[in-house]
Amino acid sequence: MSKVKFKLNRKGVSELLKGNKMQDVLKDEAKKVLNRAGDGFKMDVIVGKTRANAMVKADSPKAYYKNLKNNTLVKSL
Repeated sequence: MSKVKFKLNRKGVSELLKGNKMQDVLKDEAKKVLNRAGDGFKMDVIVGKTRANAMVKADSPKAYYKNLKNNTLVKSL
């Protein structure tokens, strides 16, 4: 058997993790969570140092306390 060498292209992986397609995928998933969570929540997609990130968080005090009491965001995943 021959040995196979694999060299990861770090720049390419970084481009994949930060790229527009990845941001679109994250945005779609965050929208699903946002729709299940209900009113008072907001979503955001940001590009960090190593990858794109999506977040859904409470945007009002009512939603904040709803999430504390019912774990709304966890249940919306």
